[in-house]
Amino acid sequence: MKKIMLLIAVSVIVPVFAGQAPANARDAIQLDQFNKTLTEIAKKTIPRVVNISARKIMKNGGHNGQEHPFGKKFPFDIPHKSEAMGSGVIVDKKGYIVTNNHVIKDTSSITITLSDSRSFECEVVGTDPATDIAVIRIKGNVPDDLPVIEMADSDKIQVGEVAIAIGNPFGFTQTVTMGIISATGREGVGLADYEYFIQTDAAINPGNSGGALVNSDGKLIGINTAIFSRSGGYMGIGFAIPANMVKNVVKELMTSGKVVRGWLGVYIQDVNEDLAANFGYDGDKGVLIADIMEDSPAEKSDVKIGDIIIGVDGKKVDNVYELRRVIASSKPGSTVNLKLVRKGETKTVKFTIGEMPVKTAGKIDETTSPSEDSIGLVVHEIDERIAYQFRIKDTSGVVAVKVKPGSFAAAAGIIKGDVIKEIEKSPVADIGDYRRLLKEYKEKETLLFLVKRGGVNKFVVVKKTD
Repeated sequence: MKKIMLLIAVSVIVPVFAGQAPANARDAIQLDQFNKTLTEIAKKTIPRVVNISARKIMKNGGHNGQEHPFGKKFPFDIPHKSEAMGSGVIVDKKGYIVTNNHVIKDTSSITITLSDSRSFECEVVGTDPATDIAVIRIKGNVPDDLPVIEMADSDKIQVGEVAIAIGNPFGFTQTVTMGIISATGREGVGLADYEYFIQTDAAINPGNSGGALVNSDGKLIGINTAIFSRSGGYMGIGFAIPANMVKNVVKELMTSGKVVRGWLGVYIQDVNEDLAANFGYDGDKGVLIADIMEDSPAEKSDVKIGDIIIGVDGKKVDNVYELRRVIASSKPGSTVNLKLVRKGETKTVKFTIGEMPVKTAGKIDETTSPSEDSIGLVVHEIDERIAYQFRIKDTSGVVAVKVKPGSFAAAAGIIKGDVIKEIEKSPVADIGDYRRLLKEYKEKETLLFLVKRGGVNKFVVVKKTD
């Protein structure tokens, strides 16, 4: 009933703030109930949210690798201490507190302060940069009266529901703001590897990170983690990690100090209309397998390069974010049914989930060359010099050593250092193959390329039209 009362009461707030009395006694009662509900939520939740002061060891004069305001790098590298402020939420009576990984990352000491001004030193229990979640714990004796937040089922929240944010923006402790749920399931924001954010217009500012986003029952629906802002301050768009994701990550961090995720061992990309047409698929959603990793679960399975995954265990999969999230939440060793399209035919493949290893990343250097072909590329065969320059292990294919800005190749997303392995599903072993295939398909308006970048295969469609 509280949620209904809140939504009804919103309609009478405007005339009151405009200096007008409520239309009748019933409106006055509803407004009074609305106010009482908000104050009850604040009183209940504030003690469960803590202020976090994290002392960090910084380099580069405290700018931590950032650029000088005038565009120059700081030339010195002098370690010194810097204070970072944030928020946290008490999730267990034994002194466990959840916050954002970026709040406590690279810290030498962490202090939390409760709403009654008591302070405690904390230690890091575990971190999960992939979701930007961290768990810390009070050192030594934990007070018996430590209040714990209750978590809601975040899968049940709806757009338009009231949302209340509690945290310590700009160091102003125990600040409460209110808004609504603006959107759910936000992906591709670029803040973490695994995203399914709740979006809210409740005011969130620097220092709110790690704080609570609660519903009209005072239950946790999310951990505030970031804002969209061009100025650094509140602009009406904030993001919170949903409580259900927090529950799963926190449980693993508290028990083992790390998060174990499921793994396929494939390189994937979203399906678009052009790729679908080239793979005999009449849909426009799904996830294309561009390559299979060596010694991975996929290599031992029945999946193949060019398969388009459209479902897992009966659940539809539309994009890379959904597939990664579903597989990551699967237990290593368990078996799932992958629904996929192969050469136009739909089939189901049983797949045994592996355990995700620690990922690594490489870097590609740049080079130049004087000539360009019809799609705007300069290519070179793989010799010892090119292999070293671009850190390439392949012995066949050609390397894009220059991409003309604004060209067909550039528009397709091909970059310097890409190894071209196929054109229209025909292998490219050397420059001879490359030139022959370009000539053979010179009248074709779109060409399907298979390129390898940083050891990863990727399909791209080159459109030869303006």
